[in-house]
Amino acid sequence: DDQIERERVSQHLSGGCCVLAAIYLMGKFYVANAGDSRAIIIRNGEIIPMSREFTPETERQRLQFLAFLRPELLGKEFTHLEFPRRIQPKELGKKMLYRDQNMNGWAYKKVEEDDLKFPLIYGEGKKARVMATIGVTRGLGDHDLKVFSSNIHIKPFLSCFPEVRVYDLTQYEHCPDDVLVLGTDGLWDVTDDKEVASVVMEVLTSYEPNDPCRYTMVAQELVVRSRGVLKERGWRMANDKLGSGDDISVFVIPLGGPGNYT
Repeated sequence: DDQIERERVSQHLSGGCCVLAAIYLMGKFYVANAGDSRAIIIRNGEIIPMSREFTPETERQRLQFLAFLRPELLGKEFTHLEFPRRIQPKELGKKMLYRDQNMNGWAYKKVEEDDLKFPLIYGEGKKARVMATIGVTRGLGDHDLKVFSSNIHIKPFLSCFPEVRVYDLTQYEHCPDDVLVLGTDGLWDVTDDKEVASVVMEVLTSYEPNDPCRYTMVAQELVVRSRGVLKERGWRMANDKLGSGDDISVFVIPLGGPGNYT
């Protein structure tokens, strides 16, 4: 992240990205995630999550706590408190549900002038945004990202530190159908873990266990199905739901070789 910050000046580069990395070291997979990509292991048909997405919703309390400690980061335009909906000026003095950085549930408070400011986190699900600007809360870069038409920087709220999960391959006997799947959010926006596992098993069983291209074909099939086909009403998947409108990158990594196959 520091290197990207230096290069944005020397090479005139801007922007940022999420990161999902898998490192194999001494019999173990270390999976590090900073952003909204996802990794799962499929072992004997079982799904084992190897990451979690970092979004304004999942990191609400961390973001609110930072804003509570450093209110100057909000630029006098935002409030770190969260409300079920935007508060209207006519509701000043009335009681409204809210929650702060210390709360999982909700409580009531009397609406004050500061509560009329735009919330630090607004929206739900994929539409949730930090300062109405960005929908992910960890990654690399974005040092120059600001709130639209303002001088408020978003970067202080974006963490470059990944969460790391470890999987010990020596604890299990793996067959060639056991895989680690890495995918960007373009895949997971429209395809859940069970659907991915179903495609993995469907494609793998159509190839011989010692055919190395079977894993590439799984990745290709996951991309194709998530993108869908172009119809009159846009890109549609087989179930007629909208295909992914985001970029889709998929890696399928075998955990066991033909020698382990039974």
